[in-house]
Amino acid sequence: MAVRNVKIEGPYDFDRVLERLALDPLNAVEQEDRSVKVPYYLPDGKGEVIEVKAKGTTDEPEFSITFENDENLEQKHQRISDLFQWQTGLHDMHAHFLKTDLKPIFEEHVGTPIILEFDPFATIIKSIIHQQLNLKFAFTLTHRFVTKYGWEKDGVWFYPSPEKVAKLTVEELRELQFSQRKAEYVIGIGQKVSSGELDLSQLAVQPDEEVIKELTKIRGIGPWTAQSFLLFGLGRPNLFPKADIGIQNAIKKLFQMEQKPTMDELDELSASWHPYLSYASLYLWRSIE
Repeated sequence: MAVRNVKIEGPYDFDRVLERLALDPLNAVEQEDRSVKVPYYLPDGKGEVIEVKAKGTTDEPEFSITFENDENLEQKHQRISDLFQWQTGLHDMHAHFLKTDLKPIFEEHVGTPIILEFDPFATIIKSIIHQQLNLKFAFTLTHRFVTKYGWEKDGVWFYPSPEKVAKLTVEELRELQFSQRKAEYVIGIGQKVSSGELDLSQLAVQPDEEVIKELTKIRGIGPWTAQSFLLFGLGRPNLFPKADIGIQNAIKKLFQMEQKPTMDELDELSASWHPYLSYASLYLWRSIE
């Protein structure tokens, strides 16, 4: 076992991070203990469990990270930092939004960071499963999928590997209440990643537009899923999935509109939110959760 302590720049509200993570029953969150156990995926298909625990405050954030062992410690530490976006200070972003019409929700949710899903492949699978479902059933369906085909270690669930997903059948997923098309999409993604046709590590170094172009070539991935991958898989800071119903409802509520905003209205409203559109999206979602 190895333990490291980390201090980062505030504001950073880890309790809000845990609240959001706790929405997904697959996440091993202990809100009272202010901790979460993170699945760390290894190249050989195995994995380790890393615990992240808050010790500080929103203004003076501090964490302890407990690793299973000290092998590749720097690499694992960097991955945790990337997942929780510790290297991305929120001060300038927060100051920017205090000068915009989103000021009320940024004051209310100050220090809420963008955090990444724990694995890129899992991010795409989860996004496809969540397509056109209410949040409760989306989490239920994802839970069924992962607990049946993934694996568990120390109370932490790991998504199945692309190789395993590629070998599933539509009939198997239909038994979990997947639709025919959704089952085909999930299996198809597994096949493309396992064969090397889709290289997720390569996407991580490409511009947003190229990633969207590459992903939307794939059956079952539209702009919403591609943007979700960029935001929650790669942590890109300037994405605004304006077709998202939650964002539309949040804007309607915040600005007391009689109807949901049109695409043109969304473009006009969001013009002053650059270059932090991803944070606008996150805080709008939080405002109606």
